[in-house]
Amino acid sequence: MEEEKQYLTKKGYDEKLERLEYLKVERRKEIAEKLKDAREQGDLSENAEYDAAKDEQRDMEAEIAELEKILKNCEIVEVDSKNKTKVKMESLVTLHDMEYDEDIQYEIVGSSEASVLDNKISNESPLGAALMGKKKGDIVKVAAPAGEIEYKIVAVKN
Repeated sequence: MEEEKQYLTKKGYDEKLERLEYLKVERRKEIAEKLKDAREQGDLSENAEYDAAKDEQRDMEAEIAELEKILKNCEIVEVDSKNKTKVKMESLVTLHDMEYDEDIQYEIVGSSEASVLDNKISNESPLGAALMGKKKGDIVKVAAPAGEIEYKIVAVKN
């Protein structure tokens, strides 16, 4: 089965690569040291520190595998630096919510970089897809469970 290609910005690719290197080099050493210290305490069957270190190791190895999979199957999206007015990957878009009369700002990123907490939305999300190629002043309508939401693009920063 072929893996689904993920799109990453150059910045997102670099961040994931840096995280992978940190986990493989620094974090593996830290956890190996914790395991060594816990083993030296004797009986492993009732050693909570050993169990916790093994859990950390398992979680870290899972994250390494996930990052390697993403980096192996990703495509770095080249940003067209000539067009500075249209929404594209890495754009910082300020929207005005017409219903609630408030502004919100999002960065358009690849799906594996999306983070609601950081106001980063995927280019594949309903809102992200609707914004792609639009420019300041355009009205964007997005279908949502509560009904259609209407936004006006206030600013596009590339």
